[in-house]
Amino acid sequence: MRNFILTFSVLFLGTISSVGVLGQDSAAIKPSVVTGEVVTVSATAIELKTGTGQITVELAETTDFKRVPPENPKLSAAVEAQVSDIGMGDKLLVTGVFSNDRKRLPARAVYIMSKSDIARRQQEESQKWATRGISGKVASVNPDTRQISVEVRGLMGTTTVVINPKDDAIIRQYAPNSIKYSETVPATLANIEAGNMIRALGDRSPDGLSFAAEEIVTGAFQTIAGTVKSVNAETGEVVVTNLQTDTDVTVVVGQASVLKRFPPEMAARLAGGAPGQGGARPAGTAGQQGGQRPAGAAPGQGGGPGRGGMGQMGGTRGGIDDMFERFPVITASDLTVGDMIAVSSSKNGTNERVTAIKLLAGVEPFIRAAQTAGQLQRGGRGGGANGGFTIPGLDGLDFP
Repeated sequence: MRNFILTFSVLFLGTISSVGVLGQDSAAIKPSVVTGEVVTVSATAIELKTGTGQITVELAETTDFKRVPPENPKLSAAVEAQVSDIGMGDKLLVTGVFSNDRKRLPARAVYIMSKSDIARRQQEESQKWATRGISGKVASVNPDTRQISVEVRGLMGTTTVVINPKDDAIIRQYAPNSIKYSETVPATLANIEAGNMIRALGDRSPDGLSFAAEEIVTGAFQTIAGTVKSVNAETGEVVVTNLQTDTDVTVVVGQASVLKRFPPEMAARLAGGAPGQGGARPAGTAGQQGGQRPAGAAPGQGGGPGRGGMGQMGGTRGGIDDMFERFPVITASDLTVGDMIAVSSSKNGTNERVTAIKLLAGVEPFIRAAQTAGQLQRGGRGGGANGGFTIPGLDGLDFP
């Protein structure tokens, strides 16, 4: 929802600059515009958590309340509301003049984006991508024809689908070291390269071999599997020996990194490769991964961003990528020398130092299965596990 709030803020600020605020002239003090999440609310005040800390929004009889629908974040779409419409967790945009200590903001106007409205909108977006989405790995890009060839995994193996962006198609890419859709940035066709993971929203052709895209989201990610060599919990650095290249890699654990441990019993079961369970299987083998719709399948059979993983090619709610959210959280200090871990990160041109997007411990069963299948071999030059080597939940991407 950060994109929604930013969009709304821009629209709001544009209106302020064009028509003035509450009839004040340009020489008058102009109000601040603050966005945040409701912590507590009463008839006279709101505790608001903002990006820079918590403030008190003071309410008065003259405060104007408006509700803004998430599907149309414009001032012209706002409708009358009242303080009783505000609940914990709601997103607010507030205007007013700060107190001298900038801890209190007497509110002139409060624009409400309710938590329930946001959740409904997110569910609608997820459903839209689940029924009209496609995801896979970019095989090639033709800048002359503006066509993107994508390898899509399905029940019958790997199929190549050609994505044709519509003239007004929206193209976005994941920010470095991020898998959050809310942090994606505008991109162009030139930003899409072979090897990237890609998702698109649109319509399949009747034969399932081409796809007219209205929106495209892409990113360059890699998975590195390795054995922990040393851990520095204070600096958040973990040195691992990459099992594919037999070289050392420094994994930086930042504030945004997600560290989890795969439950042993589940890892052993999924790594066994039971059909439909998302185990570590060779590329192109049968076994639907994460709910990805096979080429030519009817809409509604999976394949949307939801909260599924890129490595899982889509994923539907209730699958392994949602289970990932409930895996035990760990810290760098929970890792010990000799542990086998897997790390997802953005591709940065070097494999000597990466910033972890997700780090999973307890993945030895998957690594052993990949080694047995010949997908993960020492001495390789690829710099990471790619292609058919997948660990369920590792590369799950947030959407929307």
